[in-house]
Amino acid sequence: RGPAAVKPLITIEKLTIRGTYPGLLALRVSRITAEGLRILIPPFGTAEPFHTTPSKITIDEIVANGSAIEFAAQDSGKRSLRFDVHQAFLRDVGWKAPLTYQVKVHNPEPPGEVTAEGKFGVWNMNDPGETPISGEYKFDQADLAIYEGIAGRLASTGKFGGKLAHIDISGVTDTPDFEVKSGGHPVRLRTEFSAYVDAIHGDTFLKRVSADFLKTRVVAQGSVAGSSDGKGKTALIDLSASNARIEDLLRLFVRADRAPMSGGVTLQTRVEIPPGDQEFLKKVKLQGGFGLAGGTFSDSSTQQGVDKLSAGARGEKDQGDPETVLTGLKGQVNLLAGTARLSDLSFGVPGAAARLHGTYNLISYKIDLHGQMRVDSQISNTTSGSKAVLLKMMNPFFKKKRKGEVVPVRISGTYEHPTFGLDLDDKHAKNRPSQ
Repeated sequence: RGPAAVKPLITIEKLTIRGTYPGLLALRVSRITAEGLRILIPPFGTAEPFHTTPSKITIDEIVANGSAIEFAAQDSGKRSLRFDVHQAFLRDVGWKAPLTYQVKVHNPEPPGEVTAEGKFGVWNMNDPGETPISGEYKFDQADLAIYEGIAGRLASTGKFGGKLAHIDISGVTDTPDFEVKSGGHPVRLRTEFSAYVDAIHGDTFLKRVSADFLKTRVVAQGSVAGSSDGKGKTALIDLSASNARIEDLLRLFVRADRAPMSGGVTLQTRVEIPPGDQEFLKKVKLQGGFGLAGGTFSDSSTQQGVDKLSAGARGEKDQGDPETVLTGLKGQVNLLAGTARLSDLSFGVPGAAARLHGTYNLISYKIDLHGQMRVDSQISNTTSGSKAVLLKMMNPFFKKKRKGEVVPVRISGTYEHPTFGLDLDDKHAKNRPSQ
């Protein structure tokens, strides 16, 4: 390699060493002050030489305020990770025992201010990942807007310990204005977490994260680690909720002032967020199942549509209960490229049970669901006018159904303004297995 390729590991603008003759005889230095300190750490696992020579000298104090530590990126085309150190105070620096540190640092990602204190070392020359570290931290004003799709200012406190290749971390976070940008509704988000970090490779593994917002709790576990192709980090998160509220979840993602539906919900899903500059909703992947014990629609026109559907299925002209409850809603979802593909989607209203499949577009909010409904009355009671005449002619085809008749149905329109109706073009609905 030519001289231009060689970059010094450490540069210092001014170095002041203070000691005494007795101290030097005892191999101790009272204080070292480093001004304009810059440390450049090459990518781990590269051919960059990194040699250390143990010293018998112990330094009582090292002060390095206004310094910077820069981690070179594995990809030469990407920017390095730079930590600006406002204050740094080290005690008992040597090769015989761990040093004690107190630091105040600007964290680059997410940007925010970190205060930490604890112990570090002794440095393991043969395997840096085995170097011990421990301490407590406080993280303030972390700006989550750096991440695609979300925003908010996070604060966190916690403690950590282990080795550089496996640092166990536990703590709490509080984000009073957490927001999913597609929804635009900030909520207070609090979490308790336990995780471990591989500081050598920059990977994070979540043992358990319990997140609370509004009246909902979601539990997560997973990882944010290097992708299989070595380009960036991929988040793989398993999410579960046993007693969440559908209106709380929808409020995060829907721009309407009021969530279009309410009720208790359970879910079990896996989320994958690959690296890259693509829009969040277009690159996020999700697969799993969900269930809603009972729910109602906040939009009056949507609720009236459900009420009419239920009244017709019961063979009644009057809608009766002005707020029919949707029960037993459950299904499987596979989200890819902004479109959710729903399968085994089933739900019930008084007098009817439906099973559907289809798609929902998270970007355009368009719904396209088709399937079948088993009703408790004659199908001609589910509508009126010319369609009722046509359906009365179809009654003989359903006379052999013992528990009610099966009719093809559809749900279309948009998320905020869905439409419910019979799908007379679906000639195969009556041949599908019903619930």
